[in-house]
Amino acid sequence: MKYDNIIAGLDIGSSKVRVIVVELDEEELKIVGIGDAPSDGVKKGVIVNLEKTVDSVCAAVEDAERMAGVKVNSVYTAIGGDHVRGINSRGVIAVSRSSGEITRSDIRRSIDAARAVAIPLDREIIHTIPQEFTVDDQNGIKDPTGMSGIRLEVEVHIVTAAATSAQNIYRSVNKAGLDISELVLTPLASSEAVLTEDEKELGVLLIDFGAGTTDLAVFYEGSIRHTAVIGFGGKSVTSDIAIGLRTPLENAEKIKVKSGCALSTMVDAEEIVKVPGIGGRPPREVSRAVLTGIIEPRIEEIFGLALRELRKTPYSDLLSTGVVITGGAAAMPGVVELCEQVFDMPVKLGLPTGFTGLVDIAQDPANSTGLGLALYGINEDYETGELEANVFERIFNPVVRLFKKV
Repeated sequence: MKYDNIIAGLDIGSSKVRVIVVELDEEELKIVGIGDAPSDGVKKGVIVNLEKTVDSVCAAVEDAERMAGVKVNSVYTAIGGDHVRGINSRGVIAVSRSSGEITRSDIRRSIDAARAVAIPLDREIIHTIPQEFTVDDQNGIKDPTGMSGIRLEVEVHIVTAAATSAQNIYRSVNKAGLDISELVLTPLASSEAVLTEDEKELGVLLIDFGAGTTDLAVFYEGSIRHTAVIGFGGKSVTSDIAIGLRTPLENAEKIKVKSGCALSTMVDAEEIVKVPGIGGRPPREVSRAVLTGIIEPRIEEIFGLALRELRKTPYSDLLSTGVVITGGAAAMPGVVELCEQVFDMPVKLGLPTGFTGLVDIAQDPANSTGLGLALYGINEDYETGELEANVFERIFNPVVRLFKKV
């Protein structure tokens, strides 16, 4: 939402629907409101019950509006789920001017040429993100504007999603009385809040460890190079606990949050965890080591799938800064340490930085996507409102990115 200097981000997750309102106040990013509600209508990042999702969005927006003291009319909204796909493409054009000077019109035409790939009818393009340009035989160019050349080539990363899933997000948000300014890929939004420019330049894998899915994004030389989604997340761990300890899912989630640990070497075998019974059965006591023995294999499996996905790319040996992990499930003790063991590279917990106001909100990795959506909106060019016209500005122009102080 652009409401003078107010931006709102909406994260429709598998566990919670969260709305975060950020104000641009004298070059400071001030968090002024947050609202969340249980997400009963979403499974693995996909809306499976429209009416329940609408109710959750309405409840979260009302809480955020009440806290911020503003009316939210439109939002930047995250899209995720294992239906999301990312591909790299290349577009080539001849420079239009006889003088050979490259203009923004040429850049847009080259991006349009890169978008001309065979996309199934049941899918739609969410993002077309420039990686680098080549002018004649000179490659690695970030900004070709004003340069002279005959041939302009661009390499882009195209993100597509199932058309029905995207339409259901639009429909649920619209039925809640809001407009969607733009759909934003979940790890792309999170990267705005938790990654530094140095990390993106030197190479980093971002893991957004959510409730329903685990989203991956590889950055190298300042651009996003690969995206993928793993269909397991924090709820998979909760389900394992419920089965292993024979307790309802609601209780399993509480046990996970209160006593869960992802690494067996970090827990004391003498610590005891109380497990409520099912159907009136009396509660039981188990060792915390038993609980960790249930959690660790599942999270190790998820990271193993992420490592396998990374090794499909040519960047697995080029990530100088290692891994940044964020998302609600990343807050569990031992997750960072286990991730380091699996990937055999440095791992950091990604927390949003550079915010004022309700700063405690930024200390929770579960809020990375919502805050990243607000940052994405601030970096957007509101004057044109066209993605292809301003995507170059948002990705490469340091003036547009002035307010991102990370």
